Amino acid sequence: MQVLQGKIIFITGAASGIGAETARQLSVRGAIPIITGRNEKKLKDTAASLRGAYGCYKMDVRDQDEVSEVIGRAASDFGRIDVLLNNAGYGLFESFEEAPLSHFSEMMDTNYMGIVRCTKTILPIMRNQGGGHIVNVASMAGKLSTAKSSGYAATKHAVLGLTNALRIELKPLGIAVSAVNPGPIDTPFLLAADPEGTYANNVRGYMLKPDKVAEAIVRVIERRTPEVDLPWSAGIGIRLYGMAPRFADKVAGRFLNRK
Repeated sequence: MQVLQGKIIFITGAASGIGAETARQLSVRGAIPIITGRNEKKLKDTAASLRGAYGCYKMDVRDQDEVSEVIGRAASDFGRIDVLLNNAGYGLFESFEEAPLSHFSEMMDTNYMGIVRCTKTILPIMRNQGGGHIVNVASMAGKLSTAKSSGYAATKHAVLGLTNALRIELKPLGIAVSAVNPGPIDTPFLLAADPEGTYANNVRGYMLKPDKVAEAIVRVIERRTPEVDLPWSAGIGIRLYGMAPRFADKVAGRFLNRK
């Protein structure tokens, strides 16, 4: 029997992109994805591509009342929630000086506080059922900040800080906590982050394919891996950067400034 057979997996930001692709791959493996998102039409399109049983609920991670209502309803409808995949998020690539304050607060509200809201709401359910798994989709930007990504990178640094703290805190409860840190991915995310396409064009040769990122997320869920960097080569580069950041700035500064 497959490890994921019958597992109830609650996914935020599943109307398109990585969330939708991960839901499809999970359903093929016998899991029961519960897909959520703000766009009802796109959610229904994703739902139509799933195999077997699934749940589908409109939910905005910025709205605590909606988060509480939907997670409670899903837990009641399916009896439990085995995995929470915190995937909802977006970015805007713009200079710090030109970016309005509202962009910083709005990204933080979705990318970081969205995870806080969903995790705090689902935690009592996992505690009562004796365990679970929380997977947070962060970013390489949470480990290495670059020009024109100050607001977005700050949210992902916050996500990784939260994830690392929760991993230790929730282990005694039988709840695993994981982080997935992808680099640039060829999804609609970049259309919002970089409408002019400058960044996408500059990193075209390094962009990850959505299906490969989804495969990595599925493996993290199967193995309860604490953290994964994508691609692995970038993870090594970031570790080397951390050892000599000033030297790396001089050597790789132009390469990192792609926005």
